[in-house]
Amino acid sequence: MRDNLARSSYYEASVTRPSVSPPLMDSITADICVIGGGYAGLSAALELSERGYSVVLLEARHIGWGASGRNGGQALVGFGFAGQEAIEVQMSARDARRAWDISVEALQLLRMRIDKYAIECEYTAGHLTLAVSARKAQALEAWVKHLARTYSYPLQSIDTTEMGNWIASKRFHSAAFDPQSGHLHPLKYCLGLAAAARIATVQVFENSAAIDIQRGDRPLVKTAQGKVSCRIVVLAGNVYLGEYGKRIAPELASRIMPVGTYIIATESMDKERADALICQRAAAFDTNLVLDYFRVTTDNRLLFGGGERYSTVTPLNLVGWMRQRMLAVFPQIADLRVPYAWGGFVDITMNQAPDFGRLGSNIYYLQGFSGHGLVLAGMAGKLVAETIAGEAERFDLLSRIKHRSFPGGTLLRTPALMLGMLYYRLRDLF
Repeated sequence: MRDNLARSSYYEASVTRPSVSPPLMDSITADICVIGGGYAGLSAALELSERGYSVVLLEARHIGWGASGRNGGQALVGFGFAGQEAIEVQMSARDARRAWDISVEALQLLRMRIDKYAIECEYTAGHLTLAVSARKAQALEAWVKHLARTYSYPLQSIDTTEMGNWIASKRFHSAAFDPQSGHLHPLKYCLGLAAAARIATVQVFENSAAIDIQRGDRPLVKTAQGKVSCRIVVLAGNVYLGEYGKRIAPELASRIMPVGTYIIATESMDKERADALICQRAAAFDTNLVLDYFRVTTDNRLLFGGGERYSTVTPLNLVGWMRQRMLAVFPQIADLRVPYAWGGFVDITMNQAPDFGRLGSNIYYLQGFSGHGLVLAGMAGKLVAETIAGEAERFDLLSRIKHRSFPGGTLLRTPALMLGMLYYRLRDLF
């Protein structure tokens, strides 16, 4: 993923970053070394430091450079349709309910942290799930009933006759509204977590990629110019562990897949026009496997994302490609310019459920958020901190989820997945 896709985002243009922390240049000692400066790593570091541990956080580039600073900003309860199904297949009804409740608490944790640390990140409540056809509407309605019956989590069903009151688009057949989920400015939230972590005395080193881990009773984490001797390591880099990931944790490399996802942002429009696009300014996505997701920002822009690319190759005409998708939903905004376009990788698992666990007794990993990381990654950090402090029950519950490696190995898994996704794209057309 080209660096300019991160630098050219609307999010980067709308924040003032603090001074970059210096890279690690020495050999230092800490209780915990966290690798990755996104939501999961920052959350783990913050929770652990507040529990009295000495914590070092290593970020390969700068805080929020990966998915935590580039995503669609949708703060969602749950694990997604496929992820929840995988959990239900593998677990008892009681344990599936416990997993669901963890996801609900994850959203509460996000809201609590916004308040506790005074993070100005433009949180707005409300989310729409949109069905594009009668067939998909039946599946969505079944999901609404399932959540109410199984998890006591109510969504509001919106039928075809009501759609015009919710979204100014003729593309969608029906919808479900979740008043608890919502959206925010993801980079502002990430930088707010980093500020809280620094106040909590976490030592943060940017431009400090972890290139090797010597495992043992006291793991030694190496960067290009420094070393961290510690008792415990937390791996929270996901697909952005980068070229060193196979060296650091080769047993994890095949369990997640990098998927490119892209977003554009229009110029600002009149408030009345922005208000008219989506009722209550809710965030939204459709139920296609290759989905579109969108929301209106506080400064009256439409952010429109989607078009997942499983080839990891960025489209040549990114703005034109994404603009075409946007106008298929909102043709009435064809006059607006699109000054921002960016993208990044999210990590997915085969079953789209999260992948948490241990390597040996003192290396923990958090990955596989599969598009739900804005909420779930923060909770993952709390769960790993609980576990290190001796309260492993909830972490162990989620770590019981079984995962398979992507087929084809490192060379063939991307082409194999692309063929599979082509089939589902064709299904989405009907």
